[in-house]
Amino acid sequence: MAETRHPPQNVPGCLDETVSFLSCPGSYDPVPDKVDVVETHMSLLFFAGDLIYKLKLPVRLPFLDWRTLERRQLDCEREVAVNHDLAPGVYLGAEPLVRSGDGRLHIGGRGETVDWLVIMRRLDSSLSLDRLVSSQRVTEDDLDRICDRLAGFYRKQQPLDLSPQQMLDRWQAQIEIVDACLSDSKFELPHDLTEPVLTALWRYIDRDREQIESRVSQGKIVDGHGDLKPEHIYLGTRVIIIDRLEFDEQLRWSDPFDEIAFLGTECSRLGMPSILPGLVDRMADRLDDRPPDCLLRFYRCYRACLRARLSIEHLLDENPRTPELWPRQARAYLRLAAETLPFDGQS
Repeated sequence: MAETRHPPQNVPGCLDETVSFLSCPGSYDPVPDKVDVVETHMSLLFFAGDLIYKLKLPVRLPFLDWRTLERRQLDCEREVAVNHDLAPGVYLGAEPLVRSGDGRLHIGGRGETVDWLVIMRRLDSSLSLDRLVSSQRVTEDDLDRICDRLAGFYRKQQPLDLSPQQMLDRWQAQIEIVDACLSDSKFELPHDLTEPVLTALWRYIDRDREQIESRVSQGKIVDGHGDLKPEHIYLGTRVIIIDRLEFDEQLRWSDPFDEIAFLGTECSRLGMPSILPGLVDRMADRLDDRPPDCLLRFYRCYRACLRARLSIEHLLDENPRTPELWPRQARAYLRLAAETLPFDGQS
């Protein structure tokens, strides 16, 4: 859900009053003891007692545009709607932040709407999968429960009406973006890390594209989660999966095993590489389906390269926080991508 807890830094000055209001315990009913503020790349989250209030920043990025109030409202409403299935009871609604006649700000009620908030129930962070992975406390039963939850979700999704060529075009466009970033000399990423994995991705699309085409023809591409990371999975009494991607539905269109490969890759980065094969085996049993090993390796390689790209692109921020972190993280992901090689031509 978030990166690190700290005072907001990369926040437009026009939001100073809003951030100050939402950071004050007295702005909430009931009044919490304190309000913790977490800044992500696109939002601010205000942890107030048992609830979280999410404020989307008025930013424009290559994949979204939240500069208008109407677009932020629409995205807040979409976020609540798309997360209902995997996180029932967590996303409580979208509420306006309003200014009343006396000039004061309020959450909900009458007045001029100045912004929108997503209101969420706060979950126990000690039960998040990333915490459990980092402390090596993930059990076989945990993996069973996660896969039961995900398999039930994927089985409910109708196959998308895509042609094999449309899917290949999407893959080529995505790899082009990743290639352009990771090959950009201004980021100074080691050529011996970037070149082998990027070459492997392009070679696969050129030589083994029929495996991707087959997945489309068999109806295996669905409207998935879109951002299936360990920090989005909570292993309480019921498995809860939050932060299903809402701002562009096409970014959710994927093979379930692509998402599983992503989840397993993130678990590997956190120190438990054994989780990935366990996830794949369990999902294969539950979905009665198993892609070729080389396709799974392609998915893993691409996902690791994508995460390397998203890491290094933090340096494009006007005032990047912890700039020394992102090249190190990007290189770690590139090493994970290299672990998948070679994968073209295998089955």
